[in-house]
Amino acid sequence: LLQKAAPPSLCKACARADCVPGKVTMAGVVERRLAQIGVNLPKAAAPAANYVPWRRAGNIVYISGQIPKGEDNQLRLGKLGASCSLDDGKAAARLCGLHLISQMKEACNGDLDKVKQILKIEGFVNSSEDFTDHPQVVNGISDLMVEVFGPEIGSHSRYAVGCSSLPLGVSVEAGAIIEVAAVE
Repeated sequence: LLQKAAPPSLCKACARADCVPGKVTMAGVVERRLAQIGVNLPKAAAPAANYVPWRRAGNIVYISGQIPKGEDNQLRLGKLGASCSLDDGKAAARLCGLHLISQMKEACNGDLDKVKQILKIEGFVNSSEDFTDHPQVVNGISDLMVEVFGPEIGSHSRYAVGCSSLPLGVSVEAGAIIEVAAVE
C-alpha cells in the first residue's frame, strides 16, 4: 500500500519547512529571485540623524525614509516636472525600494524570506507645482516589491505625495511598513 508522506513540519523561528535551526542554508526564495533579476542590494544605510533605520513592534516593522543613493555613492537629485524626467524619477524610486529591501533584510536578521507582507509604501516625490504624475514615479518602488516578493507578499497599500523639497535635494524618498515572521 502507498502511504501519504507526512506534511513537513515548519520551523518555529521562521515558519519555513526547509529550515534547519542552527544550520546555514542555501539562499532563500527572495535571495534567489534577486539574483535571477540581477539585483545587488546596497548596504543598509545608517541613519543620518537622531533616528533608527527601522523599528519593530511585534511582527510589524516600520522602516524610516530611504533616499536614492546609487552604487556610485551619488544621490539622485532633482525636481520632477523641472530638472528630472519621469523615467529618472522612477529609477530613483526603484533605488529607494532597493534600500528599503536592505533595511528589511537587516530587520529579518539577513533572511528576506521572513518578510510576510509589504503592508504600505510611503512615497514622497520632490516635484514642481504643476507635476501630477506622482503615482507613476512611486510605481518604481511598487513594481520592484512585486517583482522581488511576488504579488502575494509584495502587493501593498501606499501613498504618493508631491513635496516642494526633500532632504539633500533628492528626487524621491520612501518609507515602508512590513509584517515579518518571528525573528530570533
